[in-house]
Amino acid sequence: MNALIAAVGYVFVIALIGVSLPIQAAIFAVTAPFDPSRLWAGRYLRWVGRRIADCYPPWKLRVEGRWPAAGGAYVVVANHQSILDILLLSRMPHEMKWMAKDELFRVPWIGWMLRMSGDIALRRGERDSGLEALGRAREHLARGVPVMVFAEGTRSRDGRLLPFKSGAFRLAIEAGVPVLPIAVNGTGAGMPKGGPWVRPCEAWARILEPVPTAGLKPDEAVRLKEEVRRMIAAALPGGVEARLASRGAPARDAATDAALRDWQRAVGLDVTGVASADDWAALQTGAR
Repeated sequence: MNALIAAVGYVFVIALIGVSLPIQAAIFAVTAPFDPSRLWAGRYLRWVGRRIADCYPPWKLRVEGRWPAAGGAYVVVANHQSILDILLLSRMPHEMKWMAKDELFRVPWIGWMLRMSGDIALRRGERDSGLEALGRAREHLARGVPVMVFAEGTRSRDGRLLPFKSGAFRLAIEAGVPVLPIAVNGTGAGMPKGGPWVRPCEAWARILEPVPTAGLKPDEAVRLKEEVRRMIAAALPGGVEARLASRGAPARDAATDAALRDWQRAVGLDVTGVASADDWAALQTGAR
């Protein structure tokens, strides 16, 4: 039954994208002369993203938390579990310009819509492309438009948080805008990396407190990156594990170390940062 629902969903998605491209093109043609950040075309594309998610009802998606009341420009950073993240984050209440790998912009229909929306293509590993992408991002931020970046730079295969790249944080510091962290969870189950198949899932995106960058220098981007990564890790299931691991490897006796390693193998959690019985109890509570 799930396969049938998925197949029907794909048919609706293809039809929706086919119809949406000419509509977006008309919006772009009318608004481009007075809309340099392409807010109208971009907002329409995010609406399409929400409707694509509706084509597969077993996906239960929600946004938690509040967008900052102050509004204005932010460098928005999120962890990345699945292509489904894009559809989930399309539910954000404000238009954002997305920085994404260049390959997506070369896909017929989808790539054309991304370009009309003013999203930012990035060819990974190419310095000139990176500089051009950062320049376009600064232009959007200067107009008060948030820029969205997946801070890990790629999707996680197992949902574990990967190391963050520094570029988004240096961008925020240089542009003088806050970082807005968003924790994403559950999307990897709905559309796993490595294939086109879709599965039922309950996924959420949680808007966290913005992190100011006023007074920071570019060489503090690494510290800012780690602070934001800890915030996102703590908001995800297993956040206790992430907080403990972030302390580094503590000294502990051989018996405690052996017991913890046995428990790690049993439950599949990282116990690197566990130094005491209290920490062990907190980790077990977080695992449940």
